[in-house]
Amino acid sequence: MSRIEETPEFIPIRIAVLTVSDTRTPDDNKSGQTLVDRIEGAGHIVVACTILKDDRVDIAAQLRTWIADPEIDVVISTGGTGLTGRDVTVEAHRDIYEKEIDAFGTIFTIVSMQKIGISAVQSRATGGVAGGTYLFALPGSPGACKDAWDEILAKQFDFRHRPCNFVEILPRLDEQRRRKWLAAPFTALLIGFTETWTKPYTGRVAQVAQRDETPCGFCGKAWSVSFWPALRWRC
Repeated sequence: MSRIEETPEFIPIRIAVLTVSDTRTPDDNKSGQTLVDRIEGAGHIVVACTILKDDRVDIAAQLRTWIADPEIDVVISTGGTGLTGRDVTVEAHRDIYEKEIDAFGTIFTIVSMQKIGISAVQSRATGGVAGGTYLFALPGSPGACKDAWDEILAKQFDFRHRPCNFVEILPRLDEQRRRKWLAAPFTALLIGFTETWTKPYTGRVAQVAQRDETPCGFCGKAWSVSFWPALRWRC
C-alpha cells in the first residue's frame, strides 16, 4: 500500500513552473500560482516561474533551457493540454521526451473522473523524462493543478513515499550517458569543456546519492559523493 515512512529525511527538490497561455499575466496566473503555493507548501523549492504563449517551438525551447540547468530537477507546465488548435503543450513536451511516463496521464484521468466525471476524456495531461529532468504537462485550470499535485506529484516527489517515488531514482534518470565517462574526477571533453570537473555534491540529489550504495554498472565502483560531475553524471 502507498504510505509515507517517517524515518527517512525529507529531501526538497527544485522545480520550475511554466504557464502556457495567450492571455494570462503574472497578475492573473491562478494556475501557476496554485502550483507555486503547493510546491513551496510541501517544502520544495521553486527556482523559476514564467509565462509563454501557445507556441510549440517556444515551449520546447524553454523546456530545453530548463533541462540544461543543473539546478532544476523538475519542470511542471500548466495549460495547452486540450484539443483545440492552439493547444500544443503536449506536442512540445513530446518533442523533448526521451521517455514518457505513460501511467501519469492514466492516473490523472482516474483522479479527474472523480471530480468532473466523463469530461476528463478531454484532458491530455502527460509526463516524461529528458536530460535527467522530470517534465509534466498539466491542464490550465487551478482545479486540475490541485488534483495533479495533491493526488500524484506531492506523493511521488516525497522521498519518504513507499513503495517507490520519483526522487529516489532521480540520480539515475540519465545513467545511459555514463558510458561517456570512466571515473571521477571527470574530464568533460565530450561536451566541449577541457577542464576537470571536481564540483562537490550539493543539495537534494546528493542526499539521494548518499543513500544509494548500489555499485555502478559501468565502472563497478559504489556511488561516490566526493564529486558532482557535469550534468549530474556519476561515472
